[in-house]
Amino acid sequence: MVSLLATVLCLAVAPLATAYPKAEAVEARCGNIPSNYQPPSITTLPDPFTFINGDRVKSKRDFRCRQKEIAALFARFELGDKPAADSVKGSFANNILTVTVTNNKKSIAFNATITYPEKGKAPYPAIITLGYPNIPKLDGVAFINFPNDQIAGQIGASYRGQGLFYELYGKNASAGSLTAWAWGVSRLIDALEETRGTKINVEFIGVTGCSRNGKGAFVVGALDDRIGLTIPQESGTGGSGCWRVADATKAAGTNIQTAAQIITENTWLSQRFDPWTTKVSSLPIDHHLLAGLVAPRGLLVIDNDIDWLGPTSTAVCMGVGQLVYKALGETDAFGYSDVGAHNHCLFPDSQKPQLEAFVKKWLFDKEVDTDGVFVTSRNITLTDWYKWKVPRLY
Repeated sequence: MVSLLATVLCLAVAPLATAYPKAEAVEARCGNIPSNYQPPSITTLPDPFTFINGDRVKSKRDFRCRQKEIAALFARFELGDKPAADSVKGSFANNILTVTVTNNKKSIAFNATITYPEKGKAPYPAIITLGYPNIPKLDGVAFINFPNDQIAGQIGASYRGQGLFYELYGKNASAGSLTAWAWGVSRLIDALEETRGTKINVEFIGVTGCSRNGKGAFVVGALDDRIGLTIPQESGTGGSGCWRVADATKAAGTNIQTAAQIITENTWLSQRFDPWTTKVSSLPIDHHLLAGLVAPRGLLVIDNDIDWLGPTSTAVCMGVGQLVYKALGETDAFGYSDVGAHNHCLFPDSQKPQLEAFVKKWLFDKEVDTDGVFVTSRNITLTDWYKWKVPRLY
């Protein structure tokens, strides 16, 4: 294994509320994309630190505004819109949280089962799992099973518009399944915040999923800043991989999932993405910027050395994404670990120490050294993929 960027300055993480502006502190103008905006073509990865009007990001507050812009670009070009809801209510019995969401006088409900740890003390930090959890049990951590397939279907492309989300917002809603799941997890957290008796500490929430559900977990963490730790596992292209790098990798002869393939397989992305899949260099976003939306919160990307998942693409993409954390002075909030020689979604023991360290730091608020975690067997040169300067933001 080769460790990249492993020797970096160890910096203390200040509390989010004081070190970094919350969403409500950001100016209302942030995230407004002109209706006639036409993105320029760029074969390398877009600059996280330049607004679409050409202004440079000069501070953490500027970057929070840029994040709003990036989120709006993802909504317009790839993911679709994540709507609000009129009301959310929760009820809890027999370890099951029932979430009822009402919008425009229509209501839907779903159940999330909470599995409590054998050790530890309530209230517990919790990890929300999309589908069955593929990471191991963790001392003192509750797991909350989120029924993402009920919220939005993903069995195949014919399932577009099916699920509880679309019952509320209509079959023609712009959101793909990943965004619909992110909406559902946000409503789940809303319910946790207002429901008594769950024994969950809503200040320390993580999210995870593997493969297609790993793509979803990444989007969940990017679109809700109440998620303290995001753990996408083996999410590949459409998750931790970059569209541009995947296309280049395929052109070099690797059997890898690409943008053009992914839209034929499933409903994960908005149909707004369809016109761009054969010209990804014209996209104003790529998935290093998805990592940039999670920043400065905890992000541990777990990958597997399988060609279809694009380990070169993910290593490059997340290596460039790590530069956002570097600019914010939060390098210990980011980790990337690609370990091969095991079946898809089988969590290897060698990655457990990294997982436990990030959980202790971001879900238990413990002093743990998580700086410089970047493990890959791939020989990559990040500067081939970005041409912008990395600022130091204060």
